[in-house]
Amino acid sequence: MNRIEVISIPVSDQQRSKAFYQNIGFELMVENPMDEHNYWVQMKLPGTSTTISLVQHFPFPEIAMQPGTMKGLIFKTEDIHAFVKTLREHNISYGTFTDSGFAEGEISQTPWGQFTHFFDPDGNGLSVHQE
Repeated sequence: MNRIEVISIPVSDQQRSKAFYQNIGFELMVENPMDEHNYWVQMKLPGTSTTISLVQHFPFPEIAMQPGTMKGLIFKTEDIHAFVKTLREHNISYGTFTDSGFAEGEISQTPWGQFTHFFDPDGNGLSVHQE
């Protein structure tokens, strides 16, 4: 193996999720029918090779994921404040996790950089990091 190619994100509504991910900077690469009810929707960030696929159909139960169950995908940014401005412009809540819960509108400072966390429309957990 030499790289991660596609990360599948389980969603309940591909069109709603596609709009969400476009709002935060993703570009649509592929949107093709798989059959009469399902589509392959693949997106990427400009200048990157790793892609995401917005998946709502898993043909085999052994690999099925329910919408909202993916957590821990971290995106890198050069300017976290510009990114949270984009989140605010699209009414996307963000914040940090603390011992007392979720601190909305916060960016955490750690020894390895700044982080903030947010969720897609299905509740898949996403983070953004600036070194």
